[in-house]
Amino acid sequence: MARFGLPALLCLLAALSAALLAAELKSKSCSEVRRLYVSKGFNKNDAPLHEINEFFKELLENAEKSLNDMFVKTYGRLYMQNSELFKDLFVELKRYYVVGNVNLEEMLNDFWVRLLERMFRLVNSQYHFTDEYLECVSKYTEQLKPFGDVPRKLKLQVTRAFVAARTFAQGLAVARDVVSKVSVVNPTAQCTQALLKMSYCSHCRGLVTVKPCYNYCSNIMRGCLANQGDLEFEWNNFIDAMLMVAERLEGPFNIESVMDPIDVKISDAIMNMQENSVQVSQKVFQGCGQPKPLPAGRISRSISESTFSARFRPYHPEERPTTAAGTSLDRLVTDVKEKLKQAKKFWSSLPSNVCNDERMAAGNGNEEDCWNGKGRSRYLFAVTGNGLANQGNNPEVQVDTSKPDILILRQIMALRVMTSKMKNAYNGNDVDFFDISDESSGEGSGSGCEYQQCPSEFEYNATDHAGKSAHDKADSAGARPGVQPYLLAVFCIVFLVVQREWR
Repeated sequence: MARFGLPALLCLLAALSAALLAAELKSKSCSEVRRLYVSKGFNKNDAPLHEINEFFKELLENAEKSLNDMFVKTYGRLYMQNSELFKDLFVELKRYYVVGNVNLEEMLNDFWVRLLERMFRLVNSQYHFTDEYLECVSKYTEQLKPFGDVPRKLKLQVTRAFVAARTFAQGLAVARDVVSKVSVVNPTAQCTQALLKMSYCSHCRGLVTVKPCYNYCSNIMRGCLANQGDLEFEWNNFIDAMLMVAERLEGPFNIESVMDPIDVKISDAIMNMQENSVQVSQKVFQGCGQPKPLPAGRISRSISESTFSARFRPYHPEERPTTAAGTSLDRLVTDVKEKLKQAKKFWSSLPSNVCNDERMAAGNGNEEDCWNGKGRSRYLFAVTGNGLANQGNNPEVQVDTSKPDILILRQIMALRVMTSKMKNAYNGNDVDFFDISDESSGEGSGSGCEYQQCPSEFEYNATDHAGKSAHDKADSAGARPGVQPYLLAVFCIVFLVVQREWR
């Protein structure tokens, strides 16, 4: 009887050392989830979010440079004198993509109004116009359509393309943040005890080389990852919405096809205004009144300064800037789509993927020659389902199914909100991102090894927030990471020595 009591006592001592082992288990949990996520293609050196952000950044810079070069050649000093108008346009487009908080429709309407005011001065340079008169001119923009149909079409194309592009990038950021935050949830005391029993109590029985049974490992992982399993439904909906927006980016909302020829479209609008300037001016004079003419000396100077060059001709394709970031949007989106498809059902397959690692458990082919928690034999219990609700009858891990993890619930809400925004972007509607940082952040009892403590495999600044109290807990738990191997060695050496003495 005593012979079987000592191993049990040693395993009990190992279980009681759970507080000292928490840091290693926490780190292992964090790294396992990240490792599996990285295996789907979302790694630091090839992060799709980083690539897409770089692509859009260079795309806008190339479009601005192309417009500047072409307009300098075509309009010369006239363009240089009014170049800040076009610079402001690109500043606002960049600000929308990076920060948001820009109403694209209002911004584009304002651009065309300002351009009309400048153009109206130039084509009627013999007159003096007050600010009040130019304000009256702007009221006729919709009625007269001095730039043809270009403003309406361009506004629709730019708005849809930028909303889809930014929402897609924000979606990738949310996916990254959800995984980062969920991967740092502390194991419960019951989970820690079950993991210790699975990983080390076989050593106390002298079964050092025997690995845990696969189904035994599966039940423990499903118990330990019960809350994470509840992410599955919203995660899959989110992935589906991301794929829908990706299709838009490949088709009618392709930002590359909108930005590449934007210089040509704006110049066409300018030329349309020039060709119809007489009719436009007459109608404005009728509505706003006859403006005052300038003195004779100023008239001649204004006319010479406002003479347009020959009709605008775009560069040949070989003269255009190289493709942004050395790639194309189609290739980028195709690559991300494949990675998103692989990431679907990530949470429901997480326990199995962990146990599929040969370092964690024996393969399915070794059902008889494995550690079942009591000895070297087949594991007889059925494997429970995924998610918190299915853990009531888990034979290995006691799980309180009435208390879902707060941090997990917040990530579920973040996914739900982002999915809704994705659907809006898919339909071409603008999306509000003012509160995106709060939606995917969260503090709660379940937060442990915080985002800053676990090495990040990703780069973006959308939703990096962590809880201070949880940070303090993680620091204290990780104070003695080297204790676990020492305790295990001591327990096993004591067991072997005493066993030899009792023979």
